Amino acid sequence: MTYRDLLLGTAGMLSIIAAGPALAQEPTQDQEIGGDDLVEAGEAPAAADTIVVLGQRIQFRNRSDETEPVLEYDSEYFQRFEPLTAGDALRRVPSVTFLSDVIESDGPRFRGLAPAYTQILIDGERVPGGEADRSFFMDRIPAELIERVEIVRSSSARRTGDAVAGALNIVLRDGYDLDGGYVRAGALRFDDGEIKPSFGAVYGGELGQGRILLGANVQGRYNPKEKFSLRYGDSPENDPAFATNEFDNREDQTDTRDGTDYSFNGRYTVDMADGSEFEIGGYLTFTDRTENERSFEYDDPTAVTGPVPGGNLLTDNQQRQEIEQINWTIDTEYERPAFGGEMEARLGYSIFDGENNNNEDEIDFEDGEIGLERELESIEDQELTFELSQVWEMRSGVAFEIGLFAQDKQRDTEILAGDEDQPFAQPWDQFSDQPFDLGFARPDVDTFDGSVSAIEEQRLDIYFVFNGENGPLSWEAGLRYENTYGDITDEVTPQSVENNYSFLLPSAHLRYELTPEDRVYASVARTVRRPGFDFINPALLEEEIEDDDFLGNPNLDPESAWGFDLGYERRIATNGVFGVNVFYRAVEDLIELANTGMEGSEGPGTFVYQPRNTGDGDVYGIEFDLSTPLTMFGLENTGVFANYSWLDSEVTDFLGDRRFNSQSDYVFNVGFIQSLPAWDSAFGATYREQGDAFERVIAEEVTTSYGADLEVFVERSFGESVTVRLVGQNLLNASKDEVFNKFDNLADQIARDFDEYELETEEAGPVVQLMVRAAF
Repeated sequence: MTYRDLLLGTAGMLSIIAAGPALAQEPTQDQEIGGDDLVEAGEAPAAADTIVVLGQRIQFRNRSDETEPVLEYDSEYFQRFEPLTAGDALRRVPSVTFLSDVIESDGPRFRGLAPAYTQILIDGERVPGGEADRSFFMDRIPAELIERVEIVRSSSARRTGDAVAGALNIVLRDGYDLDGGYVRAGALRFDDGEIKPSFGAVYGGELGQGRILLGANVQGRYNPKEKFSLRYGDSPENDPAFATNEFDNREDQTDTRDGTDYSFNGRYTVDMADGSEFEIGGYLTFTDRTENERSFEYDDPTAVTGPVPGGNLLTDNQQRQEIEQINWTIDTEYERPAFGGEMEARLGYSIFDGENNNNEDEIDFEDGEIGLERELESIEDQELTFELSQVWEMRSGVAFEIGLFAQDKQRDTEILAGDEDQPFAQPWDQFSDQPFDLGFARPDVDTFDGSVSAIEEQRLDIYFVFNGENGPLSWEAGLRYENTYGDITDEVTPQSVENNYSFLLPSAHLRYELTPEDRVYASVARTVRRPGFDFINPALLEEEIEDDDFLGNPNLDPESAWGFDLGYERRIATNGVFGVNVFYRAVEDLIELANTGMEGSEGPGTFVYQPRNTGDGDVYGIEFDLSTPLTMFGLENTGVFANYSWLDSEVTDFLGDRRFNSQSDYVFNVGFIQSLPAWDSAFGATYREQGDAFERVIAEEVTTSYGADLEVFVERSFGESVTVRLVGQNLLNASKDEVFNKFDNLADQIARDFDEYELETEEAGPVVQLMVRAAF
């Protein structure tokens, strides 16, 4: 029997905070309460028309009653700005940054750290993704499926410990969240005139002895970007007149991502007569996307002419990626009174299946040839998970929980690639001709070292948790023991190695109610970050790091971190809240590339680099957030939102001290919503800024900057069941600006002997949505 079988704006904020309790007033008859007073489990589900027609109601951040530090945002907090995906919704919450292309939100970087440092949960459970670093892209989850978003700042023994930065939990709707149904339909217009449809429908109601929820969503996706790059042979570090003396080439590029996302979710819950509860549910997302890129390289900073000689066009490049991805999950849960307490069992199965067909042709007019490249990538990642827990309420008022977590993970990767050069000598007009139209046969593809791999991981964790309350004090203390058994196979070489490790992960949380309005909390926990799949593959990849080679290391241990969070939270008026939190993480066994001392495949002066556990790092910051009605100023129909996170870190690499790679130094959001009851209308705006991010790896350094982002909405309700909403996004035409320092090898990087210095700017233009929501 196999293991798998066994599993089957601080000042303004402070003035509002100070005024809050004294000026608090009861809500009017027509004004519903947000925050802690939202419907709790066991109460009547919300009627569909109250979700579609928000009226005067403005949803603020909920004041969570969890002992561990959790920020909770209901879907209504985001709804009026009509986010398309979970990633879009997360742009409005504290400490979440992105390094995505403009108007995209894929890999969330909680507290500015790489996506792999953040635990992504759906309904409290991890799901597999297609990324080699184990991260999950949030643009895979349509926002319409979301019931609420939880920002979990620390870690609990109840969850797996892969949460150095924290966890983002996307809670999907279930049958107890909705009574009735609604549809959402509309369209998005992009800057180049393209129009994409959007449609969603959700229904919740009684079915037999239980309640069911069904949801479906079809979303047209489109992103037309324009890129502009200037490249030089040296940088301003060495030559202040580099723009004149060192100009190499200019690249003009269009990059259009065009596709459709389909999703479906369902959940059925039954309460039994004996006090037990059974639940089965799942969701499916399917992405069909094409990415088309076209770029021209010129030997002049501004000229737009034909090919050299005689013109300025150096190369004409065309690339097309055809992408299909499927994520689906099914799980069952069963709860019942047992053994003098409460027992809960869960069985879940999740799969990610992705296919990418990538073709690229480039005409080099100087060499008189066309280069043809083709790459086929297939990834299948599946997880089978079983969880069992038992809770006892002890006489002293303390609860004791013990649990088991078992998981079998299999990830298969296959990459086939091929390239060839063909002579090219014919007249060419880059504005009417295309490389793909030349009709060259696609090159044959084959495997290469590391391109076909199989990774199996089996986990067996146990944990226990004590928690209780004593007057104003709530507390929790727990310990989790995680065991991982891994087997990594490079099927091209072929070779197979094991990677096994264990960790003890303690955690403790305190929350103290100073007054009915004020509370403080403290948390401490140990967490881990597991090494990426590409790092533990034992294959040797030649010239993977410019001129140098890369050798995987299957003996890598996870990074681990001890960390704490200290926070203060204050209720404002009836349903507003202000919070401030200080966090720190001491990260050990950082995974960085190290020189093995072996000579690289390109001969003397080149080396083989390998990821190793080496060195430590520190991550720290302060987070402020505010969301409140302005009731204390007589503006009960006005809500304001603001959050600011100052983020910092320190790690020492081969050139000295730096931040953790690509950590922005701050992220800031501010916005408002104004209800107009007399006109059954509302409008609002949100403004976002994100600080610069710097990344330094061997042979390359990148500084990334983003322009500010502005979104606005206007809505009008008709009766009690229809709302029409107009939303404008990216209204400031925010750009993504990158500065690249490129070197041939580490020695040149240390000596600041540049191979290339590049300035790149990317823009996408505003997007306008028109959406209609109707309840039934």
